[in-house]
Amino acid sequence: MEKPQITQAMINAYDEYTHLSLDRRAFMRTLTALSGSAAAAAAIAPLLAANSAQAEIIPEADARVKTEDVTYSGAGGDMKGYLVRPADAAGKLPAVIVIHENRGLNPHIKDVARRMALEGFVALAPDFLSPAGGTPADEDKAREMIGALDGKQTVDNAVATVTYLEGNDLTTGKAGAIGFCWGGGMVNKLAVASPDLKAGVAYYGAQPPAEDVPKIKAALLLQYAGLDDRINAGIDAYKKALTDNGKDFTIQIYEGVNHAFNNDTSAARYDKKAADLAWSRTVEFLKAKVV
Repeated sequence: MEKPQITQAMINAYDEYTHLSLDRRAFMRTLTALSGSAAAAAAIAPLLAANSAQAEIIPEADARVKTEDVTYSGAGGDMKGYLVRPADAAGKLPAVIVIHENRGLNPHIKDVARRMALEGFVALAPDFLSPAGGTPADEDKAREMIGALDGKQTVDNAVATVTYLEGNDLTTGKAGAIGFCWGGGMVNKLAVASPDLKAGVAYYGAQPPAEDVPKIKAALLLQYAGLDDRINAGIDAYKKALTDNGKDFTIQIYEGVNHAFNNDTSAARYDKKAADLAWSRTVEFLKAKVV
């Protein structure tokens, strides 16, 4: 069978489904109209979605890392997380919070945490759905649960994660953060809320209000996808506010790629060239700033 042709309009429809107003039925209806048949739509939908079977670049059992599930105090209750560090670490290391997309703490984000650990960090991927019982296996359900979270409590839980890492015996007491999609927006919110955050890397994340920018102390690396009109609409105002307030920031825009270009479990949107370049910039930035 010939590989289905995926168009930008299909990718845009999937983005609307996962972030905005389309429900599953409306998305499939749109995809059927764009692809020409229900059969074609059924073949294309899995290519647009993430495939957890492709999540492991660094296997969980890789001898180079040590992993553990941790529980720590959040805002009004326990937070759960996935902590990873290099197996051969001789002393304390800087810490990086790895913040998930709107699918919750899934295998892909755990894999990103393992990748970050191999770069010389203590990496903690919190489950921000902990107050709701934790991330479910069903991604649609996870997105619904993310949408129902209390916004202030969620930011407070991110601040509590910085505090936990500052006091963790494995770390130097310095923490940065990296986040993707929903998590990228959360990195921006955390930078506003936590004066202790040393650095934040936001991949295609929603920007905070301009009036909140003066509160930011962290250095920021803001990475955007050139085709991501929805998120990119906020770049200019954020850039102006950061500049006017003398903040330490860098903006990188990867032309010709889509929102979620870093997610290698999504065949249609992943762009290896952009993802590899963005990752190299991320690692270099965090090593320079989380000190």
